Amino acid sequence: MNLNTPLTRRLANLGVFDIKKLESHQAENNSSLPEVLCQASGLKPEQLQARASQIFHVAQFDLSQFDPECFPKPEYLNEKLIKKHRLLPIAVKGKTLYLATADPTDFSAFEDYEFNTGMQTEAIVVRYDDLDKTIDSLFDSASGLGITDGDMEELDGVEADEGHVKKSIATDVNSKEDDAPIIVYINKILMDAIKRGASDLHFEPYEKRYRIRFRVDGVLHEIASPPVNLESRIAARIKVMSHMDLAEKRKPQDGRIKLKINAKKSIDFRVSTLPTLWGEKIVMRILDSSSAMLGIDVLGYEPEQKKLYLDALAQPQGMILVTGPTGSGKTVSLYTGLNILNTAERNISTAEDPVEINLEGINQVQINMRADMTFSNALRAFLRQDPDVVMVGEIRDLETAEIAIKAAQTGHLVLSTLHTNSAPETLTRLMNMGVPSYNIASSVSLIIAQRLARRLCNNCKEPEQLPQEELLKQGFDYEQLTELTIFKAKGCDECTEGYKGRVGIYEVMPITAKIAEIIMRGGNSLEIAQVATQEGVNNLRASGLKKVAQGVTSLVEVNRVTNA
Repeated sequence: MNLNTPLTRRLANLGVFDIKKLESHQAENNSSLPEVLCQASGLKPEQLQARASQIFHVAQFDLSQFDPECFPKPEYLNEKLIKKHRLLPIAVKGKTLYLATADPTDFSAFEDYEFNTGMQTEAIVVRYDDLDKTIDSLFDSASGLGITDGDMEELDGVEADEGHVKKSIATDVNSKEDDAPIIVYINKILMDAIKRGASDLHFEPYEKRYRIRFRVDGVLHEIASPPVNLESRIAARIKVMSHMDLAEKRKPQDGRIKLKINAKKSIDFRVSTLPTLWGEKIVMRILDSSSAMLGIDVLGYEPEQKKLYLDALAQPQGMILVTGPTGSGKTVSLYTGLNILNTAERNISTAEDPVEINLEGINQVQINMRADMTFSNALRAFLRQDPDVVMVGEIRDLETAEIAIKAAQTGHLVLSTLHTNSAPETLTRLMNMGVPSYNIASSVSLIIAQRLARRLCNNCKEPEQLPQEELLKQGFDYEQLTELTIFKAKGCDECTEGYKGRVGIYEVMPITAKIAEIIMRGGNSLEIAQVATQEGVNNLRASGLKKVAQGVTSLVEVNRVTNA
C-alpha cells in the first residue's frame, strides 16, 4: 500500500491525522488505503468521501443507491482491473468513462483504465465500504464475504506440506497439470457452498454416478453430478487439503480445512471420510465462527424464554442442559451463552468432541479417546483448574454425568447437551443413566429443548387458507382463529423453495419446586410435562405454532421439525 498519495498528504497537512499513526495502522492490518485513513483519523466513510470531494473538487455519489441494471456494457467491466485498483465503472458518456473510487488521486489506476479501454476517465468519489460491497456483489463474491477469484489461489494453498503430498498414490495424484481442473472445481464447490449458506457438503460415489449435495437450511439439495471416474481425484484433492493420509482408503479419517476469506475472516471446514462400496464418501461441515457471535436476540427465543435463559446464565452455579437431535442448533445456543459469560472475571473451560468453533478467551479442550482424554477425565482436570464456568460437549455416560453434577453442586456453572426429544425426557434420561434423583433435582436449573425450522422468505410468502377444523386439529386455540393469518412457502429467485434462513423453536423449562418434587419421587416425563405446561412452559409444538402465527415459518415446516 502506497501511503505517499496526494490524498494522504493533503489530509496530513490539514491535521486530520498524524502520519506516524497512519504508518502504525498500516503495519497492523492489510486493509485498503481509505479504510486505514479512516482508522487513523477517526473519520467515518462518508466524512472521508466528503473531504476528498471538497479538497480535489470531484463530484461525489451515493453508490448504495446505484441500480445494478445501470452498469455500463460488460466490455467496460474488466474484472481484473476492477479488483486490482478498486475502481468501478458506473457510467459512459461519449468517450468518457466515469469511475467510482474512494481515492480520486490514484492516478496510476486511472491511467491503467485509459490504456486498457482507450477512453478518457473521470473520477466520482464514493464511500469505500459501499464500493467494496458493490464490487463483491457484482462478481458474485459469496454473499458479501469478500470471496474473489484471487481467493481461489488462497484456497489452493490450503493443503498439506510437500512431504505429505509425496505420500500419495500415483493413480490418485499424477501431475500438477492433470490436477489443475480438479483443484479449480473443488475450490468453486467450496465457494458456492459458502455463498448458498450451506451447513454441510456431501460427496457421494455410487456405481454409475457421483453426487454432490449441499445441506441448506437443514434440507439436502443435489447441486452437481460430476463424472463417476473422477471419484478418486476428488477424494484425493480434499484429503490433501484436509491433511489426511492419502494412502489410507480402508478406514474413516477426520481432517480440517481453514479457508482464509480475507484479512478479517476465515471459515473452517470439518472433513470426514467414510469408505463405502464404490469409493470414499466425504462430508464437510462448514464451521463459521460468526454464527457463535450472533447474539441471543436473533436466535428465535420468545421474550419469556430469553429471560429464563439469561437468568440461568446469571446464576453462580447450577446446570443448564440443551437437548435435541443432531443439527438442531445446540452448539450455537451453548456458544451464545458462553459468549455472554466470556468476561475477564471468569475462567471458562470447555471439553468438546470436536471443537467446532474457536472462541478467544475460552479454554477449549479437544476430546481424544486414544489419548484417554475423555469427557470425564477432562472434567476432573477442569475442577483442579479453578473454573467458574464449565461446558461439556455432551453427557454420554454416568461417570461424566456424576462429575458434571458434582461441579454444579460445588459452586460452578455447568453447560452441556444431551440427545433427547424434549425437556422433560432429559430428566428421565439422567435417571435412567443412574444419576440419583436428589442430585438431579438439586443441580439442574434449566433445560432447553430445541429444533431449527426454515424461515419463510419475506419476498414471496403468501397467505394459506385452511378450514377452522384443521387449524384446531393442528393445535391452535379457538380464540386465536379470528385474527390468525398463516403463510405458506411459494419460492422465488431470492430463496430456496420459499424459505430463507432458519429460526429456533424452543422449549425452555426451569426446574421449579413442583418439578423437583416429581423428580425426587421418581416421576416420569409425562408427569413433568403436564406440570411444566400448567406453569406456563410452551412445549416445542406450542412454540412452533407461535412462529406460524407470527408469520415466521409455515405449518408444514413446524409439522416437519416437531414430528406432528
